[in-house]
Amino acid sequence: MNFLKKSLKLLGILIVLAAIALFFFIQHLKPDYNGEKNLDGLSDQVTVYYDSYGIPHIYAETEADAYKTLGYVHAQDRFWQMELLRRIASGRLSEIFGEVSLPNDRFFLNVGIHKQTERIVSNLDKNQPYYKLTEAYLQGVNSFIEQGPTPIEYYILGLEKTPFTIEDVFNTIGYMSFSFVMAQKTDPIVSSIKTKYGAEYIEDLFLDYPESATHIKNYSKSSEDYAAISNHVNQLFNQVGIPVFNGSNSWVLSGQKTKSNQVLFANDPHIAYSQPAVWFEAHISTPSYERYGYHIGGVPFPLLSHGKDYATGLTMFENDDADFYKEELNPENKLQYKTNTGWEDLKSREETVYVKGSDPITFTVYETHHGPIINNVVPSIETQSPVSLYWIYTALDRNMIETTYHMNYSKDINDFESHLPALHAPGLNVMYGDAQGNIGWWASAQLYERLDSNHPKMIKEGVFDKDSHLKMLPFSQNPKAVNPDWGYVYSANNATKTIDGTKIPGYYAPENRAKRIVELLDQKNDWTLEDFKQMIVDDTSAVLPDQIQALIPSVNRSELSESMIQSLEDLSTWKGDYNKDSYNPSLFHRWEYEFLKATFEDEIGSETTMNFINSHLSKKLVAPLMKKDASVWYNNIHTETIEDKSTIVTKSFKAAYESLVSDYGSNPNDWAWGKLHQLESPHALGSVKALRSFFNVGPFPISGAREVINAVNFRYTGEDYFPVNGGPSTRRIIDFSDIEHSVSVLPTGQSGNPFSKHYDDQAKLYVNGEFRQMLLNKEEIIENATGILIFNE
Repeated sequence: MNFLKKSLKLLGILIVLAAIALFFFIQHLKPDYNGEKNLDGLSDQVTVYYDSYGIPHIYAETEADAYKTLGYVHAQDRFWQMELLRRIASGRLSEIFGEVSLPNDRFFLNVGIHKQTERIVSNLDKNQPYYKLTEAYLQGVNSFIEQGPTPIEYYILGLEKTPFTIEDVFNTIGYMSFSFVMAQKTDPIVSSIKTKYGAEYIEDLFLDYPESATHIKNYSKSSEDYAAISNHVNQLFNQVGIPVFNGSNSWVLSGQKTKSNQVLFANDPHIAYSQPAVWFEAHISTPSYERYGYHIGGVPFPLLSHGKDYATGLTMFENDDADFYKEELNPENKLQYKTNTGWEDLKSREETVYVKGSDPITFTVYETHHGPIINNVVPSIETQSPVSLYWIYTALDRNMIETTYHMNYSKDINDFESHLPALHAPGLNVMYGDAQGNIGWWASAQLYERLDSNHPKMIKEGVFDKDSHLKMLPFSQNPKAVNPDWGYVYSANNATKTIDGTKIPGYYAPENRAKRIVELLDQKNDWTLEDFKQMIVDDTSAVLPDQIQALIPSVNRSELSESMIQSLEDLSTWKGDYNKDSYNPSLFHRWEYEFLKATFEDEIGSETTMNFINSHLSKKLVAPLMKKDASVWYNNIHTETIEDKSTIVTKSFKAAYESLVSDYGSNPNDWAWGKLHQLESPHALGSVKALRSFFNVGPFPISGAREVINAVNFRYTGEDYFPVNGGPSTRRIIDFSDIEHSVSVLPTGQSGNPFSKHYDDQAKLYVNGEFRQMLLNKEEIIENATGILIFNE
């Protein structure tokens, strides 16, 4: 008995000691928001005031000191995110995650972003201010690596910290740029459909943006199957677990449209949800420079920012900046390909992927003058012909770091505009407003005209010389509106035209959000910040009520039960609002899913159908397709009978209703949108069941949906709910009548460290459509600081 008592006592002591050790270990892993630190190379002391949401306000005497400090504080809250982002384009995820990441690494090494990075870095001018500040930022990041705690993810994965370089910055920007590219997600599918079924099937895909839809206005005074390419790329992006850009809203009003007679600015870039959230906020103040910015992990200059002088924002332009080419090899020499001037030698390079727990894998990348051949990294592609990828981002070596620097250091609107031609890819709608009352929108990209007769969304014949059928357009032809007479500029990823009226091929969003934005902005001329808070979370569709009315007459009611008919009647009066307590959105989207599945699956198969109905092309075609009384797609090619619209619409409505009853019961009030539409921000390690609740944030019921202003997007998966996968990565509202109290919110929190109190402290604000202030007034910042971190030289 004494032995047992002593053993239990010893066990109790060991448990207490383990708990104490665990407590101190966790405390050691937390970011430091108070105290003093030494930072080599500072010219003077730097003070960082942390506000109540963990935003650092950095006060320094020099810009170099400020950026060095920014690098440190950015790393201590987001180092794990920075690590992942720098590894994607350089093909180094397999070093962390093993063979599961091998397809991703092979694909990105094949694309060649890292090779472009090498070319650009070798030609950088080290005396330029952007270079010096980038180096200062990286010194701060690397100081954290030497001095700061190791993030918990590194312990779990057994990963060593390594220094950051300027190559990492360019590779991160390159990956984020590739995530914008839409061609690889849709062009191969469209080409496959045309090859298999002919032009008749293409007509009802509505590839071109309708002339009658809402456009952004300018103002100035063979039997080969290519669908595997799209399926493979979509699968890669789904597996990466790192933010992917997928849309955005922004609108800027001049004083003639606001109650204060000052500019009001709103922006909410749509990006795949993740944890950490994509943006890291930081406010820098020096005697010569002040900016409140939104930073991507590992990138020194913010992509979204504002100061007391001007504000900037971004949305996706959605222009088509990539093309696929079917190449022809020389039958007598497989290392040559055909051009319009004869046979040319393929270029080649060796790439190696280092795989955790396995031997390195080396493979050869072959390139034509269009770009890399991708067959060897898309193993399921069925075509025998090599397919190459032309992407204008890697085709032109332009310095995106220098461009983002200038966008944050402009003197006025003219100076700001002068730097935009260097933004070649991805295509961006750049938004601007300033304290002098100027507003502006520029569609910024290197546009080019395709001189061949192929539709831009089709795979092309590679025999063309790239310079003989691509005509680069001058930036003066790009769409823009500066200080328009109607008093506002906006973008919702909808289409526009060049200054001379030429159509710009692209993957534009349907007009839904644009139509609603214009509808609301045109209603009044006394807008306030409080009005903007309501508008940016508006969840009403301007298009869906008409879409439903186009379907209902085709429903064969004789096949429906009384309860089905009642639900159909309820849906017919729905105003298109996506309140999380309403059940009409749940029924409609189950219906839309079943309709699209029944329409396309027999022709293109289940996997391609799922990727296709979640693409931008599908979002654009669904409304006009539902309004068509006849389409070749309605007939099921695997049956002997000829199905028409009524067959498809009735069958899909019944399937939608029955699935909701099966999943949630027969009472429609139990089908509330918030039950089916929930936001969970996933961490890269959150896919491990045991770690999910620790690393992931959510789930939370949330309002909004696809293609409303509050664009909380989701994927159709066939599951019993609609998994939210992307939406506003921040909601920013800048008010030049009270610039020091503009507002914002992030989907989770400022920190990517799960032991930080700022890991998820904005999540409830976000799902409830609420905001917090972005402070600029130093006295107010000091008075309300919850932490003060001092860096000494």
